[in-house]
Amino acid sequence: MKFSNLSVLYINCTLKKSPQESHTETLMKVSQRILEKENVAFETIRLIDEDVAVGIYPDMTEHGFEKDSWPEIFKKVMAADVLIIGTPIWLGEKSSEAQKLIERLYAMSGKTNKKGQYIFYGKVGGCLVTGNEDGIKHCAMGILYAMQHVGYSIPPQADCGWIGRVGPGPSYGDTEFKDKKINPPVGFDSDFTNRNTTFMTYNLLHLAKMLKENNGYDNYGNSREEWDDGTHWGFENPEYR
Repeated sequence: MKFSNLSVLYINCTLKKSPQESHTETLMKVSQRILEKENVAFETIRLIDEDVAVGIYPDMTEHGFEKDSWPEIFKKVMAADVLIIGTPIWLGEKSSEAQKLIERLYAMSGKTNKKGQYIFYGKVGGCLVTGNEDGIKHCAMGILYAMQHVGYSIPPQADCGWIGRVGPGPSYGDTEFKDKKINPPVGFDSDFTNRNTTFMTYNLLHLAKMLKENNGYDNYGNSREEWDDGTHWGFENPEYR
């Protein structure tokens, strides 16, 4: 199985600016080691390190913001076959940075590709979640719904994550907590996390490979441009029969 013609973009939505340690990024690296073995190109962006404005327009400098690095990040989003959104859990929800990212993706979703389809058609999405409280499935549900809604394709088992005990405590990858050495690092021996991270990574690659080999989706029945031009395929509004 060859995946070397694919590329993956990880966007880490931690609330910690570099060079602070991100536990979400620690789990991302587990997935990335798989990509390295499969010769898949990847890049990681820590969103909080960038001047990404809040908003639902492609370039927020046109709407009162002094800076907005989203247009440059969007180029990397479009260059990648797979987008993996990573987030910590806070109060049972994805981070504010993750929500901002989803809103900026939504801002681009009205654009169309060469087939007249929405711009993210043919791209694959997944998510990765870490925390010290319940919420992996809840966060994944919201992120993956949003991704498919704007046009990303979601394969089976497209999420993975790790959570510790409810409440304060060690986070994924920690090696020391309250002056007590923890060996191996926290979470590294979790078969559930290791299995789901592996399955997620390969399922994203499999779907991306299939889509790329078939030039994405056929645009019969899903072209926004053709619909606007009057082509409605098999649709007939019962009110006008």
